[in-house]
Amino acid sequence: MQWSVNREPCFFAEEDYHCYLHWLKEAARDWRCTIHAYVLMTTHVHLLLTPASPQGPAKLMQSVGRRYVQYVNRYYRRTGTRWEGRFKSSAVQAETYLLACHRYIELNPVRAGMVNDPGQYRWSSYRHNGLGQGDALITDHPLYLALGLDTESRLAAYRALFRSELDEEALADIRVSISQGQPLGNNRFTAAVCAAAGVRRTQATRGRPAGRTSVKHEREDQTDFGF
Repeated sequence: MQWSVNREPCFFAEEDYHCYLHWLKEAARDWRCTIHAYVLMTTHVHLLLTPASPQGPAKLMQSVGRRYVQYVNRYYRRTGTRWEGRFKSSAVQAETYLLACHRYIELNPVRAGMVNDPGQYRWSSYRHNGLGQGDALITDHPLYLALGLDTESRLAAYRALFRSELDEEALADIRVSISQGQPLGNNRFTAAVCAAAGVRRTQATRGRPAGRTSVKHEREDQTDFGF
């Protein structure tokens, strides 16, 4: 997740969103990051991605951030950065929280009162993941693909996840993990990631988010990174 400076708008016109997504696609290709979900809000950006290397996410954010700032400053005759310091990130245990993070990201415009349904918002991955509209930026995660044997059943199962909002416990887990840079997953996953990274664990995850799917993934410790 990355916020704009002082929570000021970072997107001003339709073309701005298109430019950001274009450069995001190029950066994802250059730094070998596969993007599973995203939303571009007026003042901030959320991404859920899987990197091929530990350096990938930072390189991606640096690349797209720099190019977008140059564009905005040139086009709107501004100076300085558009972003508030370094992005915030959290390692995500896919089996436990991947689909919850999908919902968290794509429901942002609904929680903000901008739309009543996530499909009404143009600048997110929901139209691809839930409505089947092609988005070249998105790479479907195996857990997403496992929601159905064919496209129609998969889309229907995904839309069913959005019939209710995320419960407050799951929202709190995700928000605290992002703000503190802590892993998001069960206790074993969180402890293992903190130990490997040499960082102190500062929170205990409560467990699986309510309303989870029963889908299993073949790799128990599959890790994705949400920004």
